[in-house]
Amino acid sequence: MNYNLPFTGLRIIELASVLAGPQVGQFFAELGADVLKIESPAGDVTRSWKTSHEPTDTDVSAYFAASNWGKQAGVLKLTEPADRAELLRLATAADIVLASYKPGDAEKLGADYATLSAHNPRLIYGHLTGYGPDINRAGYDAVLQAEAGFMHLNAAGPGQPPQKMPVAMVDLLAAHQLKQGLLTALYQRERTGQGTLVQVSLLESALSALANQGATFLVTGHDPQPLGSGHPSIVPYGTVYTAADGQRLVLAVGSDGQFQQLCAALQREDWATDRRFQTNAARVQHRQELEEMLQQRLVEVSGAALLEDLQRRSVPAGAVRSVGEALGHPSAQPMLLPPAAGFGRGGLRTVAFHATGWARVGGLPAPPLLGKLSREEVS
Repeated sequence: MNYNLPFTGLRIIELASVLAGPQVGQFFAELGADVLKIESPAGDVTRSWKTSHEPTDTDVSAYFAASNWGKQAGVLKLTEPADRAELLRLATAADIVLASYKPGDAEKLGADYATLSAHNPRLIYGHLTGYGPDINRAGYDAVLQAEAGFMHLNAAGPGQPPQKMPVAMVDLLAAHQLKQGLLTALYQRERTGQGTLVQVSLLESALSALANQGATFLVTGHDPQPLGSGHPSIVPYGTVYTAADGQRLVLAVGSDGQFQQLCAALQREDWATDRRFQTNAARVQHRQELEEMLQQRLVEVSGAALLEDLQRRSVPAGAVRSVGEALGHPSAQPMLLPPAAGFGRGGLRTVAFHATGWARVGGLPAPPLLGKLSREEVS
């Protein structure tokens, strides 16, 4: 037990599956909590979600491994009275329960907040649903991306087919909302001694993250349209360019001073004094002309050299990397968990913040195999 971690001694039961709830469980595990993942006999469905590059003879898929480091695992069949009683026993000594049942399902299994908190008033219960506690509809990330406007905005351009983002972004947004709710509940419990029910829906999490795009509609009445990777109110920002050496790069020019430095780096100082481009507002109005000029100029220069020059000039810009290139970069190394016994592969941390009051956990137990633990192991 590492007493230097902030949640050492905190006991969490994870009844949630797939991504959002397990991400929260791993977050607490990385910060010292004891996390027990309770699965049905069939196991978390993500154990079977494998790419064509993964072995078929393991129940720890890459998808499952994305959110389940640092946990113990056990199996309970909650349709059986004895297993419901075991869950109640465990919950009586727990601080937090994580759940992701459809509305009404937890009650049928005796795994709901009212049942468990009646035996443990200090219990904090985090419940994830797709659409809130009153809508009996399962939540799936791709569907929520569509319904919350993200797929529409993520199209390559106006009139182009909507497309989802390549990670389960709504699940991850919901996980962050649930973390915030649970941390608030822990703070409140310190003052009142009482637990609470924290409810998070995927839909509300997604809508909250529309941010400037949502505000654009609410303030102006204009329904934001897809711009590919461009930005609706900043130019040049986010568009992918290809330089003479084949380097793909993006610019994130957020001020007029940065634009002037970009023009100097491209040896096109006259662009900075052109009335069409002098201010960001003008550049937004003349987006197409400027983007075409940038594309034409960038195919004449070395991308690698330009990125170095822009860094010296404090102009935000970066290379477009693959996932492997991103995780192999020196800056990414602190985010990687070392390989663990019985797994042989490293993992990705969910905790990306640093604090002076505690050190990062050096390593965690590997994502657990599906199996039943004895009462002694989980007591």
